Amino acid sequence: MKTCLLVLLLLAGQAAAGGDPKNGALLFRRCASCHAVGPYASAGYGPQLNGIVGRRAASTRDYKYSEAMKKSGLTWDEKTLAAYLRAPHDVVPGTSMRFWGIKDEQQVADLLSYLKTL
Repeated sequence: MKTCLLVLLLLAGQAAAGGDPKNGALLFRRCASCHAVGPYASAGYGPQLNGIVGRRAASTRDYKYSEAMKKSGLTWDEKTLAAYLRAPHDVVPGTSMRFWGIKDEQQVADLLSYLKTL
């Protein structure tokens, strides 16, 4: 019984770590009112998110970032993006992003998995 529980916990952790890009695409619908992705993406209410993984924060030319984001010095790696998706205002106090965060770890992993495809 203990072995079965351990295996289930390990598998759950792997699922969260890997993420499902298809589910992430569905979750991104929440983001799409402010952010665009894809070949014709441009800034809107928020910056476009193509190539966000590995990109320096506040670095796209077609969006006016908050001073807090400009001064953050962040590079959007998976760890930083995950933290930001969980609690944007904790990672960049003073950010202009109007989003309270995602508490579900699987949803964060899925969304990150999707963003990595862009």
